[in-house]
Parts: sequence; C-alpha cells; structure tokens
Amino acid sequence: MPETLRELARCPRTPSRCVLEGEVAASGRSEEEVLAPLRERLRVMRASIEKGLATKAPSVAGMVGWNARTLWEADDPLQAPLLKRVQAYAMAVNEENARMGRIVAAPTAGSAGTLPGALFGVADHLGIPEDRLLMPVVLAAGVGQIISRTIFIAGASGGCQAEIGSSAAMAAAAVVELLEGTAAQAVHAAGLALQNTLGLVCDPVGGFVEVPCVMRNGFYAVHAVSAAQQALAGIESPIPADEVILAMASIGRLLPPELKETGEGGLAQTPTGKKLAKRALGEAEAEG
Repeated sequence: MPETLRELARCPRTPSRCVLEGEVAASGRSEEEVLAPLRERLRVMRASIEKGLATKAPSVAGMVGWNARTLWEADDPLQAPLLKRVQAYAMAVNEENARMGRIVAAPTAGSAGTLPGALFGVADHLGIPEDRLLMPVVLAAGVGQIISRTIFIAGASGGCQAEIGSSAAMAAAAVVELLEGTAAQAVHAAGLALQNTLGLVCDPVGGFVEVPCVMRNGFYAVHAVSAAQQALAGIESPIPADEVILAMASIGRLLPPELKETGEGGLAQTPTGKKLAKRALGEAEAEG
C-alpha cells in the first residue's frame, strides 16, 4: 500500500492495482479476499441510491428526506443530465442515512453520498457497466487510507473539510480511474478536490447529519467530478496533494470547537437553525 499520494502517483500501473497489491502484501489476504467486501459495498451503495430516489419519507429529525426524489423527478432546465444525476444520487444516499437506512460510510456516514454520487452518476451517464466500478472503489479506499494517516477523518476533529473533503478526494480519484486516466492524474484530481474544501466547517443544525449535510454531499459529488475532469484535461494541482493533506490537518487544529460538529456555531446557530433544531429534537424524541 503506498504510504503517500506522491508515491501513489508514481505507480507504473493503474493506481488501484498498486493499492490492491499493497493491501494484499500488508494483510496477507488474497486479492479475492480483499475485493469481496468491496463488491458488497458497491451493492449497498447502489441499493441506497435506488431506495433514496424512490421515496420522500422524512428523516428521523424531519428536516430532509424528499430532496433527492424532488430533484430526480424535476424538469432539467439546464439540460445537464450528468449534473442532475450526480447530485440526486449523492443526496439519495445521505437521505437514506438520515432515515437510518443502510449506507456505506465513505469515509463517514455524513459524507457517504459523495463517492457513490460521483462514481455511479458518471458510470450511469456514460453507460459504463457496474463491474468496472470495483477497482475505482479500491483506489478510493486507498486515497482515504492515506489521508487518514495524517488527520482524523471526522468533522469532530477537523471540521467538514476532513469528511466531505476526504470523500471528494476519494471520489475524484475514483472517477479518473473509471475514465482510464493515469495514476498521476488521479492524484492531481484528489489534490484539486481536497484543496478546494479547506476551511469548510461542520455546523449541523441540531447536531443531526441532515442540514446542510445532505445537500452538501450533492454539491461535493459534482465538485469531485469537476476535479476529475480538470485532471483528465491535464490540469495539475499546484500544491502537491500530500501538502494539501498537511494543510487540512493544520486548519483542522485551528478551527474552534464551535465549528467542529458541536452544533454550536455556523448555520446551527442562526435564528432559523435554532428553530429547526428545536422542532427536530421534538420530532426525534417522539419517534424514539
């Protein structure tokens, strides 16, 4: 398993192959033993997309639940089917999470929609068969593992940049691999995605992973696709991706506790945010 994104960028083969071979060597498991659970995770991702798009049932706190299907069924005035698909897929997954449905933390539950939104969205848009998504997911896991060696991937430790930033980096690299880009392009995509999430705070209304989290996954799934498109065009991250990770860790340490998943700052402390939280807490208690 490559220790750094710089090392991954130098992979002479597809980057997922270097990740897979490294995991086999480190764990002592066979390739099939490593890949089998990832196939199951792909199945769960697809199921959470389909379930999320099929219902408008409210979440536990009642703040979300209808957004993904609303977007999916709406007219497309921009005539941008990929944009619409990627957003709807990502929000579908996170609304399933908010309903306490089954999702894949990628790398966290709060950022679970970004990777499947980008990866499945691009694949379905281009008619790419699902069996080609396995190795891009291997690469996404490898990128997430490298990031996690430097900073905890959690809003409580580094703000939302640590969650949605990491998921966007993972998704961007995965989309590059899906579209047959090089290892260097995949790493540049990850760096581009990550550097443009720096400083993003974690301010969930009422402490629930609903507002702004569901829509944020829709936005950053598109962000990941944009990073992949730029990297595939030959645009490179001016700051090496490993240095971007270090910058994110530094910023995470500087963020005050109020902006790290406590619900004590940002959107959560706006007048409307407080009203929504009060209503949501009442609905959650009634549900319980």
